[in-house]
Amino acid sequence: MQRRGFLAGSLALGLAACAGEPARPARPPRAKATPGVVDEPALAGLNAVIDLHHANGVKSFTAARDGSGVLAVIHKASEGDWQDPRYEERRAGAMDAGLLWGAYHFGTRQHPGRAQAQMFLAAARPDPATLLVLDLELNERAPGNTMQIDAAEDFVREIAATTGRLPLLYCHPAWADGDTLPSAKGSASLGGAVMPGTALAACDLWLADYRYEPELPRAWDGRGWRLWQYAGDDARTGGPFRDRSREVRGIERCDRSVFAGNRDELYRWWGSVGRVGA
Repeated sequence: MQRRGFLAGSLALGLAACAGEPARPARPPRAKATPGVVDEPALAGLNAVIDLHHANGVKSFTAARDGSGVLAVIHKASEGDWQDPRYEERRAGAMDAGLLWGAYHFGTRQHPGRAQAQMFLAAARPDPATLLVLDLELNERAPGNTMQIDAAEDFVREIAATTGRLPLLYCHPAWADGDTLPSAKGSASLGGAVMPGTALAACDLWLADYRYEPELPRAWDGRGWRLWQYAGDDARTGGPFRDRSREVRGIERCDRSVFAGNRDELYRWWGSVGRVGA
């Protein structure tokens, strides 16, 4: 996924309100995503999911499976109206290795949410076993082109209407809670918090948090995360477990996630996640 500088370390120093912004009522603290401090991410779940985009080097998915216990790959399919040129090649390789396959869309602002959903489906060409993901985060390269909450809601509704499935939502807790975050070109936000009862909150959560002890966005209090991306492929901002991004056999570097469950539960969830009415 696109590198997120604010994922590294504590966010406490970076979440101060912009000068002149009206004071907001105090909100209760976010819930801890896992009980206690997690010294090893594997203790929080099954350490078997990686995500990739075209810039990640891939030599062998079979080596990743046999040498590092990788069971699932989530690959970038699209960003706005752009399609990842390595998606189809990587999909074939992962499927040949017997790995679970997922596709993600990096949300932007230049197209409506429903249009982006259709662009994503055209790029991902999902079958019923393909995990669908909306990557909802700050666009650090172009903050003005960051997907906003209304477009994200429309994206999710369109995916559900077209496929009968809700996508998995990838998000950082502060971003989902509507906090203003610093960027290279000032500050930005999602444009509001994800609220309980909305289409976004109905999605299962892929939590992006590179700290030792992750936190939940408030809309998922009491529900928890399904995936926790605990390490990034950037040596500078990839978090305290970033060295693990280069420990996957056959893969040059990659983001890494744990699943909240065991192997059998991962396979059952992957095939049924987001089914409307299930």
